Amino acid sequence: MKTTSDVRTLTRKPLPDNSKLNNFFIDSLQDIYYAEDHLVDALEKLAEKATTESLKAAFEEHRAVTKGQINRLEQVFDSIGEQPQKKTCHAIEGIIKEAKAIIKETDADTITRDAALIMAAQKAEHYEIATYGTLVPLARVLGHQKAAMLLAETLQEEKAADASLTDIAESFVNEMAGEEAEDE
Repeated sequence: MKTTSDVRTLTRKPLPDNSKLNNFFIDSLQDIYYAEDHLVDALEKLAEKATTESLKAAFEEHRAVTKGQINRLEQVFDSIGEQPQKKTCHAIEGIIKEAKAIIKETDADTITRDAALIMAAQKAEHYEIATYGTLVPLARVLGHQKAAMLLAETLQEEKAADASLTDIAESFVNEMAGEEAEDE
């Protein structure tokens, strides 16, 4: 149910390009642009380290989707009259660092590694979902309707990737990993 303040927000005139919110929006776009660029390489490494073919395929598929998302972000920048720029995303750097640690800490060719890789990848997906889930309504408030539409498309792709990873984990990976015995 929408409140009166919700209606005012939806019907207000676009904010000026120099508003604090617009500057925050651009800064956040630069952050996620950096993140997506770095996730392309990270997804390739995750695919290389995955044990099961279904997880490898999921990582490879999402890597291709991520490349498209980078192109879409460039369209978003263009639609708001900005040049695409990257700003260091410390969150994604931390998530990627953690994924590298998971690879080192799990045995190669085990289903347990796949369970761990799914967790690492879902941490990235959840960060992206949170970011795009915020950027879409900000774009609308700022009057960037085309940007909002493009960002919403990416948000749906991120949700689908997350659901795909959950399906792989719940369909067989987690159960099989639970059956793996510790080497003695």
